[in-house]
Amino acid sequence: MPLPTQPTCERQATHSKPRGDGRPNTRHHLLGFCGLLSVIAVLAGGCAGYTLGPSNGSEAGARSIQVNLFANKTLEPRLAEPVAHALRKQLQQDGTFRLATRDDADVIVEGTLLRYERDPLSFNPADIVATRDYEARLTARVRAVDRGNGRVLIDREIQGKTLIQGQKDLPSAERQSAPLLAEDLARSITALLVDGRW
Repeated sequence: MPLPTQPTCERQATHSKPRGDGRPNTRHHLLGFCGLLSVIAVLAGGCAGYTLGPSNGSEAGARSIQVNLFANKTLEPRLAEPVAHALRKQLQQDGTFRLATRDDADVIVEGTLLRYERDPLSFNPADIVATRDYEARLTARVRAVDRGNGRVLIDREIQGKTLIQGQKDLPSAERQSAPLLAEDLARSITALLVDGRW
């Protein structure tokens, strides 16, 4: 005949009984506390080096910036306005600079759209000559100048890119992708302006 087993509640209760000397068993509490400390250390370590606000050490909105319309030397028309609009929007969302529309800004950004390129990425499986997707790239020469002392802060080429899916009407697909291309270029320019340690 099998021996009767203790009910589950009674078995769990025996583990938390005090030791023979009358003191409670603190080993379980110590292990739990160490585990909690380990979790806190891992979570806190993930935030090490993160800072709130601008990453270039200046106060948010302390300096103003003016974005001039870029000159367009590409063969693709109507690109300068989407780039200027996207750049202003990115700078405004970032918050490091205040946008200025008149000639009283601390930093003036101007540029030239140099190249618009479109390369095939994938082809139609039914017709290997017909391109299905393209990658569009827009290269701009960007120049940022400190208005107060005339010092050049940025003077370099920056590139933006996007995917164009134009199986049937490529010109229409290119027009629709222009804002996305401008946004990608604007993100790259904004990152340079905001993270620059001048």
